[in-house]
Amino acid sequence: MKNLLKFTFLFIITLGMVSCGDDDDGVTPPGDATTTISDFVATNAEYSSLAAALEVAGLTTTLDGTDDFTVFAPDNDAFAAFLTENGFASLDDVPIPALRNILLNHVVSGKNESSSLTTGYINSLATFGTTERNLSLYLDLTSGVRINGVSSVTTADVGVSNGVIHAVDTVIGIPTIVTQATANPAFSTLVDALVAATDGSTDYVALLSGTTSSPFTVFAPTNDAFAGLLSGLGLSGLNDVPQPLLQTILNYHVLAGVNVQSGDLTDGQTATTFQGEDITIDLTNGPQIIDASGMATNIIVPDVQTGNGVVHALDRVLLPQAAIDVVDPTIKGLAMITPDLSILFEALEITGLDSAVDDRTTELTVFAPTNESFEAFLTSAGLASINDVPVDLLTQTLLNHVLTGTNLSSSFSTSYTNTLATFNGEADAALSLYVNTDSGVTLNGVSDVVTPDVLAANGVVHVVNAVIALPTVVTFATADAGFSSLVAALTRADQPDYVTTLSTGNGTSPAPFTVLAPTNEAFEDLLVELGLMGLDDIPGPVLTAALNTHVIAGANVRAEDLVDGPVMTLGDDVIIDATNATVTDQNGRVSQIIVTNVQAANGVVHAINKVLLPN
Repeated sequence: MKNLLKFTFLFIITLGMVSCGDDDDGVTPPGDATTTISDFVATNAEYSSLAAALEVAGLTTTLDGTDDFTVFAPDNDAFAAFLTENGFASLDDVPIPALRNILLNHVVSGKNESSSLTTGYINSLATFGTTERNLSLYLDLTSGVRINGVSSVTTADVGVSNGVIHAVDTVIGIPTIVTQATANPAFSTLVDALVAATDGSTDYVALLSGTTSSPFTVFAPTNDAFAGLLSGLGLSGLNDVPQPLLQTILNYHVLAGVNVQSGDLTDGQTATTFQGEDITIDLTNGPQIIDASGMATNIIVPDVQTGNGVVHALDRVLLPQAAIDVVDPTIKGLAMITPDLSILFEALEITGLDSAVDDRTTELTVFAPTNESFEAFLTSAGLASINDVPVDLLTQTLLNHVLTGTNLSSSFSTSYTNTLATFNGEADAALSLYVNTDSGVTLNGVSDVVTPDVLAANGVVHVVNAVIALPTVVTFATADAGFSSLVAALTRADQPDYVTTLSTGNGTSPAPFTVLAPTNEAFEDLLVELGLMGLDDIPGPVLTAALNTHVIAGANVRAEDLVDGPVMTLGDDVIIDATNATVTDQNGRVSQIIVTNVQAANGVVHAINKVLLPN
C-alpha cells in the first residue's frame, strides 16, 4: 500500500537580516529621546485606537516605565478591521482579559531593532491561558518582516526611550496550532496533510483552530523527515497516501487535552495519542519520542506555544503500529520502521547508502544486523557510537552485507558469493561471502540469519545476529570447513603466528596476500604420499617451509591476473601455468587451482588440490 503523510513542520531558521519596510504611514519618529512607548502612542493620531486599548487593558503604565520593550504597533485601520472581523462594535465590547492578552501578543521583551530580527520564533508577553507560558511569534524575513503570517511591518525602528516600535498593518491575534502551520512556509505540507485528511467526520483545520479537545500537544515532523519517509515507501506525495492512513498518522502526532512543553517531559513517560496508541519519551540523548517502530525521533525545535496548544518539531515521522502493518516499504523503509534496526538505518544515512537501498528499480538482498549486533561490533572496536566509525570503513562494511538481486533463504547453498564491498575500491574485485547452510544460514562463520525473508518493495532483508566485518584471508580459512586441515596446520603450536600475520590489514606490510589454499583432501593425499599417520607427524620446520610456499606476500593476484612463469612465495618459488590453472612446486608436483578469487579485504584465496612442498 502506498504510504504516509507529509506531516511536516520544517522549522528552517534562516539566519539573515532583512531590513523592514520604510514606508511612511503617518508615523513620525519622536524627536525627544525621553518619549516612552505609551507617550508615543498617545501623541500620534494614527494610534488612538491602540492608545485606548492600552488604557482599557491597564497596560499604559507598563509601557511607560524604564524596562525596554519591542512593540509591533497596529494603526487605527488595523484595529477597525480587527473589530469588524470579530463582530465587535467597539473596543468596549472586547473582554478585557482577551484584549490584554492580544495587546501583550504585540510586545516582546528588550529592544529588538530590525537589524537584529531573524526568521524564526520569538516569545511575546502574551501567555497561554492562565499560565506564565509565553506565546510564540513566528517572524518571516523573506520579504520585509511578517509576523504569524498575518501582519506586516510597515515602518521599522521608531526609537523611544524604553525600546523600539515597529508599525504593523494588522492586529496580531492569539495564534492557534493552525495559525503557526500557515504562518511558517515550512508548514505547507502539514497544512496540505490537514486538508487532505479532512472528511465528513473530522475537519482537522477546524479542530486544531478551536478549543474542542484542546489544548493540543502536536509533534510535527520536518519536511525532510516526511520527504524521507515518502521516498522510503515509494510515494511521490500526499495524494498517494490513502486518507484513512493519513488520518491515522496525523492523529498519532497529537495529544489532546494537554499542553506539554519540553520541560514537562520525563524519561520513560508514556502518553496516549489522539490516534489511540501510546508514544514514549526518552531523554537519554536529549528529548526524543519512541513510536511503535521502537525508533527514537528527536525533538529539534521545542515549545512553539500557541493559544490552544504547543508544537514540537521532529526530525522523523512517527509511525503507529496501525500504519506499520499496512505500508509497503523499501529496504530503507524497513530499516526505518523496524525497532531493532535503528542503528543500521543511522549507518545507512551516515554513509549515504540509504538512497541505494531506497531505489525501487534495483533489487537487493541485505543481511541486516540488529542493534545488539552493532553495539557488540562497536564495543569490540573500542568505539562509543556508529558516528565514530570512519565513513569509508563503515561504507564498505555495510556493502559487505549486500548482494545483488532478491535472494530468498531457500535459494542459498553452502558456497561463496560476492557482496557489493570491494578490495581497494576496485569494481572488479568484489569481496566474497561464504554462506554455510548446514544449520540455518551462517555468513563467513561469524553471523547467523535469525529472521529470514523479510520482503521489501525492492528486495529482501535477512536479519542477522552479528555484523559481518570485512573478511581477511583467515576469515575464509576458518569459515570454510573445507580448509580445516589448513587451519590446523597454520595454528599448530610449533608454527609461527600465521593467524596474526595473515590478518594484517590491507596497506600494511606484508599484506595484501595471495594464498594458495590446499583443501582437506589435498592434506589427506599428502599424508598418504608421505606415509604419515597425521598432520602432527610432519616435522615443524618442514611444515613451516611448506606453509610459506603457499603464500605470496604484497600482492592481490586474482585468477585473471595470473601469468605463466615463476612466482616468489614466502618459501620456495612456484611455477604458474595460467592457461591450465596449475601451480607446480620445486619438486615438480602439479596442483590444480580448483576455486578462484575468494576475495578478502587483505588479499585473495585460491583453493588448490595438492599441498605444495618445498625443495
